[in-house]
Parts: sequence; C-alpha cells; structure tokens
Amino acid sequence: MRAAGIGDYYSLENIATPKGLDPQVGGLDFMPNGRLVACFHRGEVYTYDPGKGEWRLFADGLQEPLGIVAINDREVVVMQRSELTRITDTDGDGEADQYKTVCDDFGMTGNYHEFAFGPARDARGNLYVGLNLASSGASIRPELRGEFRHYGLSREGFKASSYGRASGRMYAATPYRGWVLKITPEGEMTPFAPGFRSPNGLGFDLDGRLFVTDNQGDWLGTSKLFHVQRGKFYGHPASLAWTSEWKKGRNPLKVASGEFDAKRTYATVLFPHGLMANSPTQPIPDSSGGKFGPFAAQLFVGEMNRARIVRVMLDKVAGEWQGACVPFYDGAGLGLGKGNHRFVFGKDGSMWLGKTHLSWVGGQGVQRIKWNGKTPMEVESMKLTDSGFALQFTKPLANGLAKPETFAIQRYYYAYRKDYGSPQHGREPVPVTGVQLLRDGRTVIVSLAKLNPGYVYQLDLNNIAAADGSLLVNGLVCYTLNRLTNGDDKAPHLVQK
Repeated sequence: MRAAGIGDYYSLENIATPKGLDPQVGGLDFMPNGRLVACFHRGEVYTYDPGKGEWRLFADGLQEPLGIVAINDREVVVMQRSELTRITDTDGDGEADQYKTVCDDFGMTGNYHEFAFGPARDARGNLYVGLNLASSGASIRPELRGEFRHYGLSREGFKASSYGRASGRMYAATPYRGWVLKITPEGEMTPFAPGFRSPNGLGFDLDGRLFVTDNQGDWLGTSKLFHVQRGKFYGHPASLAWTSEWKKGRNPLKVASGEFDAKRTYATVLFPHGLMANSPTQPIPDSSGGKFGPFAAQLFVGEMNRARIVRVMLDKVAGEWQGACVPFYDGAGLGLGKGNHRFVFGKDGSMWLGKTHLSWVGGQGVQRIKWNGKTPMEVESMKLTDSGFALQFTKPLANGLAKPETFAIQRYYYAYRKDYGSPQHGREPVPVTGVQLLRDGRTVIVSLAKLNPGYVYQLDLNNIAAADGSLLVNGLVCYTLNRLTNGDDKAPHLVQK
C-alpha cells in the first residue's frame, strides 16, 4: 500500500495573475461582495472576481505593501512600508480615488530590513501592525523619520560607525522598531508590545486572541509563534530602547541574557528550524465551519522556505497557552511550492494563499486549496497530561497500534542568547513508559519517563493507520512544553550564560 498523501484529501489550483505584474503577494482579503482583494510587492492593489476569473486594478503607487484588510466593498486598509493607508473607491466605479494616511507615527531609517507587516483587525475595528527591526547588513541608509535613539551613540556617531554595523545584528534606532502597534480606526496609535525581530505574521484566532510569528535570528534560537498581549515583552531586546523604563543609552548587547529572560514571555509554539519551519508567516484560523476538513478553529501558519503549510494545535495549561505544530500541507510534488505568505478563507471554505520571496527564498503567485470531503488520518489534537500527552486522531486507530514502539519521542531545547539562532541542546530520546487507548478508539494516552518545562518534545509516529485502513498523512509533531499541569515553568537551562 502506498503512503498516504495530502493530495488524496485536498486539491490545489493555480490562479492566473495579470500579465506584466510582479505577482509577489503582500496581502489577501475578501470584500463582503465576494471579490478577493490582493496587494502586490510593486505597489498595486487588484480585486479578483472568482466567478468570472477576472482581475481589476483597484489602486497603485504604494510602497511595498505587506498586508491588507477589506473594510467594505469600496474601502481597504493597507500596510505600506511608510504608513498605514486607507484607500477608498468613493464613486463606486471599481477603482480607488482616495488615499488617506491612517497612521505614520513610527520611525524609519531607510534600512532595507525595516519591513512593516499587517494589519490584523480585532472585533472592535482596531488594527495591529508589526514593525521589523533594522539590520546591520547591506543597504543601510541615513534617512530618518522620528526621534533617533541608539545605545549611547549620537546620530552623527551612529553614521560614523557605518550606520550601526558596530551595534549588533538588529537594532531599533527609531520608534517603534521591533514592536506590535495598535491603531484605532481613527488613527490613534498605541505601542502595544515590544520584543520582536521580524514579525511577518499577525492574526486573531476565532476567540479574539492575537498571535504573531517571529523569524529565527539573533535572540531567537528558532522561529516562534507568540500569543501577544499588551505590555508584555517577547524576547528581542533591541526594541526596549523605546520603553519608558529602559535607561537611555544603555546597550542591551552588554546585558546578561538572564536579565531579559526574567522579563520575557515565552513563545506559545516553537517551530524547530530546518525541521518544521524556517521562516513562518501569517497565522490564520480555520474559519470555514468544517468546510476545510476536521480542523475547525485551529491555526494554520505559512512557511517561506519550503513547500509547506503548518497546522498549530493549541493547549491551555495552568492558565497559559502552549501547544504543538505539525505539517499540514507538504506539497513540493503537488505544486504548492515555497513562499507561502498570506492567507484568507473564502465563503466556500477554500483556503486562498499568496506567495512572495522579497529577494530571499520563496515564490510568487496566488493559489487556492479545497477539501474534497474525505477525512484524512491525522493527529487532531495533542494535550499535556500529568505524565505525558493525550493524542487524539481524526479517526479510530487500527487494532494493535497503541503500543510504545509506535510513539518515538525525543526532546531538546533552544538557548536564549544574542547570537544568531541556536543549535538543539540537550537532545535525548524520552522512553515511553505506558500507552493507553481510550474507549473512543481515537485517543491515546502516552506516559513518559521524563516530563520537564523548557523543552520541545518531538513525536515521530511509526506505521499509524486508521481502522478503515487509511494511513497517517503527517507523522511529525512538535510540542512546546513551557509549563507543566501544576504550573511549574522553571527552565534555567534555556539561558546561555
């Protein structure tokens, strides 16, 4: 019997884009009338009629737009590099004729790495955006907007040091680089949460919680998904220059990692680098109401560096969210390709996705994924227990498979440090001490010899099949264990001295 594949359950369609367009997608959304609206890397905004297969130019002249929200059938809000912009078709002819700045109350230096991501909109209409840190790599320029502030250097001293090359890999010389910002519909901006490096993905789940992805780099041992709340610090210290309690001129690169570790909020989910995701993008909940398969309300996350979409299974433990990630759609041979950047669900329950590469690894174009109605054999949820994990599958297991050798588990951790990335430390197999199949036939309780906070527990499932004969599609699951069921979250091993 051949191995199961995602293509047995989902189909993928390429959507042709207008000729002459650079089809790198910065954002996708649906207007209430069913038209798709997309912004593209070179500054165009188009609408697309899925029924007719027709694109129409809605707006152009934007600067590197990397996110879009449709307010109604005539109005969108776009996050450009330089500002959040409201674009309106006032006369109803299908083309925008009014461009208004919603908010530009943040700084810029002209650095190539100062991308601006979002917006994500909450239930009250507030918009949330993420600002990249600047990089000490190439194309650093002296242009500035906003107050200058940098680790004890004056603006002139900063220029004399080759625009920050001596300041560390990533920096925030102007406000509010490395922050998530909240912006009201009227344009009032509130600095919401600091501590990000490259937050290329903001999204709300169906319960109104804000989730943000961040990419591996300095201070990020591997890529992460955070549950973001106001005022909390998410790990990268460069942005602390723009908090009121940070002493002006103090260089975070000369501060011990332990001081920042005591302040930071840990990631909800870690994406093991080179294994699960190297450059995660937008998180989006399955809002299809069951039209996209058995994963209603779960989060999907894009990945730039490989032909993959990741699924996230959240788990509330001792009052805080953590959870697991699993490949959802691995599709190099199915046409998915790399660069999976922006997502939106249509009214029919299909997932629309837009690709980009921004001169790095990635792809381009628009695609659509549909479920064919057949349920794949998958891990539906993974929950922490007092002694291990409870795994629930989408279908009952075949007889005789609930045994220890079916569940190969290892664990490791990523160090919190200023260096770029982190190897996997403390990697070791974890013996399975017991396996129990519950009466529903779908849930397996796996008990482990070691269960400690501060580790990724990697599960590799072997030869799993359902009672109906269908084989498991994805057998790799990685659970981020931040705290135990008793609330213990002590993990001193994470900090590199």
